Amino acid sequence: MKVTQTKLPGVLLLEPRRFGDDRGFFSESWNRKTLSEHGIDTDFVQDNHSVSAAVNTVRGLHFQSPPHAQAKLVRCGRGRLFDVAVDIRKGSPTFGQWVGYELSFENGLQLLIPEGFLHGFATRDPETEIIYKCSDYYAPECDGAVRFDDPDLAIDWGLSGDAILSDKDANAPLMAQFDSPFTYGERS
Repeated sequence: MKVTQTKLPGVLLLEPRRFGDDRGFFSESWNRKTLSEHGIDTDFVQDNHSVSAAVNTVRGLHFQSPPHAQAKLVRCGRGRLFDVAVDIRKGSPTFGQWVGYELSFENGLQLLIPEGFLHGFATRDPETEIIYKCSDYYAPECDGAVRFDDPDLAIDWGLSGDAILSDKDANAPLMAQFDSPFTYGERS
């Protein structure tokens, strides 16, 4: 497995090896021992699988606050998506900065997003599947969001049309209205 540090410390791009022949391929998408050798010791407790029917579906920017903050390991099971992480740790030298990567079935890339970051994605193909591991269970009372199109974040989503949003995401606050529950250097 190839592990690459992004410009946001802790956010990692993972590229599992694929072994293929005329039948298809095999890939080990997660292995505790292999990731531990790369310094990744996150204890994942829940797997989620989501399908977005239409191109330009945007989900996010989401977070789950302490005491149920979540790290996520995200991959694309079918189609293509643009996956984004935003640093929301108060006092962080990269506070408010974002990274984004295209994850697809074809490229097999995965994004590891630690606690203290917003997460969101935009679909590039119809019927796109996102599969991700979480380090804590879903807790509705800790669920939160920030606007995906916040001008202060200036994320270039590369949409080919209008964003398709849930009511929750369409009504999420801007960063200027958001008091982050995360502080740089603190564990959740």
